[in-house]
Amino acid sequence: MKRLHIHLAVPDLEAAIHFYSSLFGAAPDKTKGDYAKWQLSDPLVNFAISTRSEHYGLDHLGIQVEEEVELEQIQTRLGAAGIENGEANATTCCYAESVKSWSFDPAGIPWESFVTMADAEVYGADNPQASRTDACCGTESPATSRRCC
Repeated sequence: MKRLHIHLAVPDLEAAIHFYSSLFGAAPDKTKGDYAKWQLSDPLVNFAISTRSEHYGLDHLGIQVEEEVELEQIQTRLGAAGIENGEANATTCCYAESVKSWSFDPAGIPWESFVTMADAEVYGADNPQASRTDACCGTESPATSRRCC
């Protein structure tokens, strides 16, 4: 099963939690001081918000899979289409240990493909103060020179 992932950057976490909890009819499944995530089954989405970006709005999109073989299938499809896609690497990002890769759509919007292995106590790497770019991927879109999540 695949789940759409949406990550928004927000200026006020508590106000955003209030809004999205009301919209979805559910409290977040994970809440940290700078981050909240809903694992919804209706709609089937992993919806996350954080205060870790200087630009508010869409941070990135993604596809969350349940097994690494599904991640490999996505990478194979993108590669066969001639679309640049980063290698799948183990990382700690967004309070989770994951294996993920990154690609960019033609407009430069970052897309992550990932499988989550376990929860983590820090946002990214070993530094809870790390920026989202340092913690998660640190790669740039070839089309826009924009750093992804």
